[in-house]
Amino acid sequence: MTLNWQPTATMGTLRERARLIATVRAFFAARGIWEVETPVLGQGGSTDVHLVSLSSLARTDKGQRKLWLQTSPEFHMKRLLAADSGPIFQLAKSFRDGEVGARHNIEFTMLEWYRPGFTLAQLIEETTALVAHVLPQSPGPVVYYRYRELFHRHLEVDPFTTSLVTLRSLAAERGNMSAQALAEEGRDTCLDLLMGMVIEPTLGQQELSVVVDYPASQAALARRHQDADGEWVASRFELYLNGIELANGYDELTDAEEQRQRFDADNAERRRLGLPEVDVDAHLLAALEQGLPASSGVALGLDRLIQLALGKTRLEEVLAFSTANC
Repeated sequence: MTLNWQPTATMGTLRERARLIATVRAFFAARGIWEVETPVLGQGGSTDVHLVSLSSLARTDKGQRKLWLQTSPEFHMKRLLAADSGPIFQLAKSFRDGEVGARHNIEFTMLEWYRPGFTLAQLIEETTALVAHVLPQSPGPVVYYRYRELFHRHLEVDPFTTSLVTLRSLAAERGNMSAQALAEEGRDTCLDLLMGMVIEPTLGQQELSVVVDYPASQAALARRHQDADGEWVASRFELYLNGIELANGYDELTDAEEQRQRFDADNAERRRLGLPEVDVDAHLLAALEQGLPASSGVALGLDRLIQLALGKTRLEEVLAFSTANC
């Protein structure tokens, strides 16, 4: 059997990738945001129920320990913020097990940056400016959507008040799945499925779509606030282009105890679903206790942005070697 050792992307594409990465770095340099580099391995991983972290046993000075491949550089970068780094960005190799497809690869490049003192609105403006700067032609106007309004428009349900039974039934119907497959799934899983299957493909068509006011249960590492309807929502946004989620930004949570409670709640939900627990990042909690400056931060899928900029159909077309060929 002859192995296919050739790169996944062409040399021409890889040269264009290098050019676009240089363009990204120049964008941040012009704004006084300096580049940092943090570890790929950490003593804690992402407890998010919807992410599958990879881990490895390593021999350290403290004996054999489980270390986690980071799903994003967020935890380490926040420790830098707590140490008074100021505005920072990173092009970080990140890992999420099982994520393989036209828009996914288990190992991928995350562009992540943090802006102490920035409001979420300022960060959205900067994120859309970066995307427009990288793309070869204008992506169109920036249009805002509230999460609730999207569900009303496309599915005629209210994501905050519709019963879980109804959401499970609707997710099974629209996803061509059996009701049994969703029998144990929670509210957010059903909402995520409906968002991905029905709503996301409509977003970012001749525009940059910004979605705000996600349910408070989907805050992850973001603050929460009350929206115009008096509903508690996550202080976060997601950015879409051509039906593809490009970026996910937060008004960052700075309360160590609340963050600890969210990590614990995640692991409790993992136990309920029969999923393995993930070690909590104690260093991040210690940094939050010391004091994290009020900041907004965003993670952007750099490979996806390059894919869109170069008009490629699959993510692997802009990677030197995809997971299937590494």
